Amino acid sequence: MTPLILIDVDGVLNPWSKQGPTWAAHQAVADGTTWNVILTPDHGAMLLTLAAETGAELVWATTWDHDANREIGPRIGLPELPVIETRTHPGEPGVHPKIPPVAEWVAGRPFVWFDDDLRRPDRDYLKAHPGVGDFLIVDVGPRVGLTPKHVEQAAVWLADHSTPKES
Repeated sequence: MTPLILIDVDGVLNPWSKQGPTWAAHQAVADGTTWNVILTPDHGAMLLTLAAETGAELVWATTWDHDANREIGPRIGLPELPVIETRTHPGEPGVHPKIPPVAEWVAGRPFVWFDDDLRRPDRDYLKAHPGVGDFLIVDVGPRVGLTPKHVEQAAVWLADHSTPKES
């Protein structure tokens, strides 16, 4: 089974503040609301390299849902990606609203999830859900966002859960 790399937007690709010269401010629309976001194409390059080197598939797992493909992906150099729809799910008490749709969508495939807002109840829910196999949640600090250290952590884990693509 091809492993997955799940990607959140806010706090991960869009941290609280600009982190360097490659970062740019944008206005992006999600669910009909215009948001100020700070993005860098470095993230797109890091994620594409991670996917290529590990044979994993990139997937949006964010409340931006399909808006991530229109508003975020092109600005950081990502192609259109599959989307785990989170805004239409009713949610479950005590867990982040993204957790149940992710648990259903992964269908036993191993996954790494870059997110800044998941807690112990979310991990416990995923561990107990029959459709969820091995996973690693990479906690990304929202002040700084995704870093090479986070990507390396995911690469190490994925090395045990994937078959690299042929060159």
